[in-house]
Amino acid sequence: MDRPGRRQTDRKEQLAAVAAGLFRARGYAGVGINDIAAAAGVTGPALYRHFADKQAILAYVLLSGLEDLERGTEEALAALEHGRIEALLGRLAAASVERRDITALWRWEGRHLKPQDQREIAKRSTAVLGTWTKMLLTVRPELAAPDAELLCWATLSVFGSVAVHHTSVARQRFVALLVDLAKRVLHAELPSGVPTPAEAPVTSGIGTRSRREQLLTAATELFHRNGFHAVSMEEIGAAAGISGPSIYKHFPSKAALLCAIARRAAGRLALDAEQALRTSADETEALRRLAESYVRALTGSFELAVGLSADRANIPERDRADLVRVQRDYVAQWVDLLRTARPGLTAREAKITVHAALTIANDLTRTRRIASRPRLAMELVALMTAVLND
Repeated sequence: MDRPGRRQTDRKEQLAAVAAGLFRARGYAGVGINDIAAAAGVTGPALYRHFADKQAILAYVLLSGLEDLERGTEEALAALEHGRIEALLGRLAAASVERRDITALWRWEGRHLKPQDQREIAKRSTAVLGTWTKMLLTVRPELAAPDAELLCWATLSVFGSVAVHHTSVARQRFVALLVDLAKRVLHAELPSGVPTPAEAPVTSGIGTRSRREQLLTAATELFHRNGFHAVSMEEIGAAAGISGPSIYKHFPSKAALLCAIARRAAGRLALDAEQALRTSADETEALRRLAESYVRALTGSFELAVGLSADRANIPERDRADLVRVQRDYVAQWVDLLRTARPGLTAREAKITVHAALTIANDLTRTRRIASRPRLAMELVALMTAVLND
């Protein structure tokens, strides 16, 4: 006979699983307690016997995924003397494939957690990464500890990349592909040269920037620093030196500003991609140039970072489909090049690989422990090309 405590735990996990599915499908903000209760076939009061509120459900879901990560790490550490680090990669890859929804929730909805839950997950995640770093140093003792940590963060991004797309292949092949990509990262050679100095921004010239340009610049900086929801149109106007209703002559809302920023970032990426293709002798060189142009876009201004972090719910519905199309066209350029350079990959495998490379750059540029590295731009290009090259 099942014990009451076991039944309570099972019921809690069932409710959490239902909620996770709804959060993934509709977004955290689009789901209410009554929605979860109805989908689970219980009443609202019955759900409250297990969870205090919606945030508690999200925290439970994400912490359960973190516990899997911790258990896998502990088991691999115990088996380290037998050289079974690959077993850890296999377990993490399988968890990423099988619990893709949890990976996606942490990436897109983690900001909705209570601050104490965010701190708890960040602390425990950092501890896991610290253990991975020690494990990697036993295999690659020539690495400096910060470099080993960088490679471990990048490996985590490989597994997390499954959350940014819906492409899939047979489970066994999916797991094997992620393990291969993770191994490429862990064995990547990081550049040791002097970083190329960034070009100084132009601070003078003929004429004055238009009001529209001033608003876009101010909005980009404020959204990047404080987040979309924490910034008001009045604050954007003040930062641009524009006050009162005149702000709305240029952009009717914050959402319109966000959309304009995302469009501009996408347009610049497209132009850089065309330049990379025109100036490359072959597909391998073109992929490297694409990686370089992408990293420049990420590290040279905040536009791409703001566009990537934007919640699609904040962009007007009429504009979403067009932005998604532009993004897909951009990724398709990478996929076509990669398949030509590595004809053994299927279209789906190539797309999974490209997203892993892009996610490494996206994640590491906004990871505080990593973003201040003096050679980060060079290192990101090296990591991306390690993932892409045969």
